[in-house]
Amino acid sequence: MSSVSSAQVLPLQPDLEAVDAVERVQWAVDRFGDRLMLTTSFGIQSAVMLHLVTKLAPNIPVVFIDTGYLFPETYQFADQLTKRLKLNLKVYQPRVSAARQEALFGKRWEQGVEELDRYNLLNKVEPMDRAVRELGAEAWLAGLRRSQGSSRENRPVLQAQNKVTKIHPIIDWDNQQVHQYLIHNNLPYHPLWEQGYVSVGDWHSSAPLGPGMSESETRFGGQKRECGLHEISGQPDFQI
Repeated sequence: MSSVSSAQVLPLQPDLEAVDAVERVQWAVDRFGDRLMLTTSFGIQSAVMLHLVTKLAPNIPVVFIDTGYLFPETYQFADQLTKRLKLNLKVYQPRVSAARQEALFGKRWEQGVEELDRYNLLNKVEPMDRAVRELGAEAWLAGLRRSQGSSRENRPVLQAQNKVTKIHPIIDWDNQQVHQYLIHNNLPYHPLWEQGYVSVGDWHSSAPLGPGMSESETRFGGQKRECGLHEISGQPDFQI
């Protein structure tokens, strides 16, 4: 199968907007084959994408970025779903350990947006960039949804992000559709759902949804919504 550039696939976006999630995944599988990967955070509703995609592509590489700061419940949830869905899990971690980072830089997530960006670059963006390169991925399935916040509300089904084509099969799903899919397929929410969490990442930067809060405000103390993995930018500088 020959290589397909983002410039070649982006004109097909209107067709993908008109079809359902299953057809979007099947299109990606047919178009990219073994150059396609799936990412997961093992977050609150991650079982949806993991189940939806692996039904059609059982051996697809599933990339999981382990920052070393995830909730114990996240690691347990990841283990549970990996075994149940027989995931071809590929775990990527930062090159610098959490202990070493804190010794050198302190708790960067408490030092303002600029230091938070450096934290995310080192712990999330660099490992993901490494995963893309090592797996030879040209396309990436991700579970972003427009209802998750202002940074995602205008996302298309298909978009170019740096040198990779991203496909968002459930971008137009609302919370009710997600819930119905989970119930219909007897799939679990993340355990912290029961404690009021609607979005889960690192333990130090995730909070339960409180009165008057938006979903975006439960992450990074409301400073920002995105951690860098879903932002279009130039090639980052991976110096620590």
